[in-house]
Amino acid sequence: MAIVLGPNQYGKAEVRLVKVTRDAPRHQIEDLNVTSQLRGDLVASHLTGDNSHVVATDTQKNTVYAFAKKYGIGSPERFLLTLGQHFVDEFEWITGGRWAADQSSWDRIVVDGAEHDHSFVRSGTERRTTVVTIDGDERWVVSGLTDLTVLKTTGSEFHGFPRDQYTTLGETDDRILATAVSARWRYTSTDLDFNALYASIRQTMLEAFASTHSLALQQTLYTMGERTLELHADVAEVKFSMPNKHHFLVDLAPFGLDNPNEVFFAADRPYGLIEATVLRDDAPPAGRAWEGMTGFC
Repeated sequence: MAIVLGPNQYGKAEVRLVKVTRDAPRHQIEDLNVTSQLRGDLVASHLTGDNSHVVATDTQKNTVYAFAKKYGIGSPERFLLTLGQHFVDEFEWITGGRWAADQSSWDRIVVDGAEHDHSFVRSGTERRTTVVTIDGDERWVVSGLTDLTVLKTTGSEFHGFPRDQYTTLGETDDRILATAVSARWRYTSTDLDFNALYASIRQTMLEAFASTHSLALQQTLYTMGERTLELHADVAEVKFSMPNKHHFLVDLAPFGLDNPNEVFFAADRPYGLIEATVLRDDAPPAGRAWEGMTGFC
């Protein structure tokens, strides 16, 4: 029996980066959480402690900040592609890696009816996500969003499911449907207007959620993915993870009150968890694009 080193990577995780662009009185702010992980000829560092091929994780962190200054960010996709290419070009034994970023959004504070030039308020828990993977000459970009919380007060049903001795859930033809969407989509190219595509895909998903009369969260999920692919030729596939944020009607009869779908208890757990991939039947192979991306089927 031989014991050998398997697939490996290393780097600096969760580098907090805030970039302010102040070349005009109206400032711009970009807020990223960046992770850099390198792959390549790193056997000696594991087997003998030889660090001659180990680009220090502190160096990776410093490079993130330096590149934000030198090149700006623009889009997390472009920033990570530039960052990853640097490490592959700079160190001959680094053959690839994985670079990820979560981007938080800030809205301008409104003062006397006008947006303030340099004051912002954090716009909730939703984050834009990007993962860039480099392996030799191949490049993959997987973008997405997480914690996009949506809710519709009607236009949702759930019935026709099998019943056995453990089934207590009642059928309904009018319920609240709520979820926190986490979605990841794989692009077919690295030469794209990523900011414009992100805005369009996000809006497409929101419109699909709102306009679909839902018989199940699974149906809504598929429609969101289907419309995304129909309208965006540069997307090969979309993966979703969507918890069903249950809202249970409160029984107000003991208090002599009717409750015609007006007062609900919002339960945080347990919850249904719906996950699926929607893809083109002629989608190009994913290669290593999804490696290390947990929480999606």
